[in-house]
Amino acid sequence: MSSQENIETISLPVLGMTCAGCAVSVESMIGAQEGVVQAEVNYATQKVKVVYDPKAISTEEMQKAVQGIGYDLIIDTEKGDEKQKEVQENNCKSLKNRILSAAVLTIPVVVIGMFFMDMPYGNYIMMLLTAPVVFYFGKNFFVNAFKQARHNKANMDTLVALSTGIAFVFSLFNTFYPEFWHRRGLHPHVYYEAAAVVIVFIMLGKLLEERAKSNTSSAIKKLIGLQPKTVVRIADDGEQEIAITEVKKGDRLLVRSGDKIPVDGRVYEGSSFVDESMITGEPVAVAKQKDDAVFAGTINQKGSFRFVAEKVGGETMLAQIIQLVQDAQGSKAPVQKLVDKIAGIFVPVVMLIAIITLGVWMLFGGEHAFTQGLLAMVTVLVIACPCALGLATPTAIMVGIGKGAESGILIKDAEALEQAYKVNAIVLDKTGTITEGKPKVTTIKWAKQLTEDQVLLEQIFAAMEQNSEHPLAEAIYRDFKQYGVEPLSVIDFESLTGKGVSAKYNDKMYWAGSHKILKDNKQAISDDLMQHAKTLQAHAQTVIYFADQQSVLAVVAIADQVRSSSKAAITELKSLGIEVYMLTGDNEETASAVARETGIEHFKAEVLPSDKADFIKKLQDEGKVVAMIGDGINDSQALAQSNVSIAMGKGSDIAIDVAKITLVSSDLLQVPKALQLSRLTVKTIRQNLFWAFIYNLIGIPIAAGILYPFNGFLLNPMIAGAAMALSSVSVVSNSLRLKFAKLN
Repeated sequence: MSSQENIETISLPVLGMTCAGCAVSVESMIGAQEGVVQAEVNYATQKVKVVYDPKAISTEEMQKAVQGIGYDLIIDTEKGDEKQKEVQENNCKSLKNRILSAAVLTIPVVVIGMFFMDMPYGNYIMMLLTAPVVFYFGKNFFVNAFKQARHNKANMDTLVALSTGIAFVFSLFNTFYPEFWHRRGLHPHVYYEAAAVVIVFIMLGKLLEERAKSNTSSAIKKLIGLQPKTVVRIADDGEQEIAITEVKKGDRLLVRSGDKIPVDGRVYEGSSFVDESMITGEPVAVAKQKDDAVFAGTINQKGSFRFVAEKVGGETMLAQIIQLVQDAQGSKAPVQKLVDKIAGIFVPVVMLIAIITLGVWMLFGGEHAFTQGLLAMVTVLVIACPCALGLATPTAIMVGIGKGAESGILIKDAEALEQAYKVNAIVLDKTGTITEGKPKVTTIKWAKQLTEDQVLLEQIFAAMEQNSEHPLAEAIYRDFKQYGVEPLSVIDFESLTGKGVSAKYNDKMYWAGSHKILKDNKQAISDDLMQHAKTLQAHAQTVIYFADQQSVLAVVAIADQVRSSSKAAITELKSLGIEVYMLTGDNEETASAVARETGIEHFKAEVLPSDKADFIKKLQDEGKVVAMIGDGINDSQALAQSNVSIAMGKGSDIAIDVAKITLVSSDLLQVPKALQLSRLTVKTIRQNLFWAFIYNLIGIPIAAGILYPFNGFLLNPMIAGAAMALSSVSVVSNSLRLKFAKLN
């Protein structure tokens, strides 16, 4: 039994998979090993994600198990992707050469078989030309089918090997023993051209599929291409060009005009405009000057600047995005798990249908029953391929997640992308989501009758807010600091969740926070301060009260600007038929003012963090599919409760670990785009699955000869081979259309 503490997750490239059935075989083989908790193979990315106990099983043992059924694993975790790419490129070159060589031999076979059937020694010439096509250029089909059979498994190679092998052996018999049929008054047909053409078409289909699949991961290639190979480091003895891998935290680096920024850091000299569109999806260049953050992969447009490296290697925001996109593209959507089950039983079912086809022909086929039955059986085996089925979901997911990354929408897994299209209610946090999240103090009004020195009170107030982690407290402390107020040392500091803070100075208690503080402690407030507070709240400003044991000493007004895009985003969400709710810990008046400004009809004020999760649960109990949008930190409980959690990126402090979807630019207008992308992706998946299923539902009966009694039509195995190849390519091509979809 594996200990939960030892469990690790690893993603390994798989070699040799040719169809969805292969993916199921690899998955079940690894999953059956002792010490493996879960194995998940993604056919489109050609990778397996394994959750396992390294003390119970090693990656070498997994590799041996997979090699036993004709596949391989790349267990080099550092250079696995590079090796996989190299192997795939070599395989493509080899496949291309094999196709060309096989085609050269196949063309004369087709010409003889179609137009010169009665030429002397024609059958022998076709036999000699077809044998290398089937058993040399197509040997992988037979080798893999044999390895599968040894473990009582079957895949697409099994279908191809059986169909071409049967066609060739039957033709061979008819070539050497034609009199067997002549004595029965029948013509001995040969199907060399069918066997050869099927092999060529299926190999051609695999080549086209590989090329199309490589296009689905173009977003990753673009992101990886954003990383420069070298960088200029500023040392004591001058400037030196070094490899990006040599950069360490604290290094001082130079970025010239037009350069890509190599790592994350902070500007210490110079200024410029930086194009951050490849990370945020926003086209407008961002001004950078001293103390501003810069990110790896963004492009410096004008001027040069120097910056200090803060995050290097896998810590950079770009590296995190690349890793997130790779993980997401490799994840499985819930619908894919059902498709995998179908693919797992598909090949054995097809083999059974093929045998039944032959049996039915033998019983009802008349004088040519056996030859036509055999041809129909071969055609059924050729046309029925689970490839299109296996590619339908993962290719659409890969393209959808890649497109999201290019638009600054980071989607954590396939499930989030599939779930988002169902969303019909969205819950928004106010601060940092609808508003800029950069609160500033606009005014501090002190009570007219102060019993203590105002400077002393300012120092006590500053000390309390310095100790608090709340963003509003930070704004107040920042304002005091700006005016040179030095905080005193307070004792018994306490943070009161959803209310404020309290502390003691010289045996006297002080409080700072929302009006809930006043309710709890019943401090008096002058009419003047009360009226001032109401006026501020009516203008969407947040009010913080500072009080001692007897009365309110000061009222602080804090404004957090509503984002310019918030109103447009909320209007767009409502036009999509989505109900929008705003939850905030702020008071009723401020919440109402923000709701009016942005067009939100449903809002709730003075909500504690735990209440947000309860509110989402209430909506879910009413049958709604809820998306929660917050900053990913204070709203973690609500985000976890929601069906789809969306975090605002907040620059480099990206909340990747918290939410299923992260908006890098923190722009609410990205939310409708994310939902639209989800809808387009799900629509594409459904189209792909429809065509994959309909292809087999129509193709298999026609291949079996269902039309023959009505119009004498019997599908040629060559046409079946071409149709099978095109089915996979059409599914991948349909997924690639997503790349060009416009997100409004």
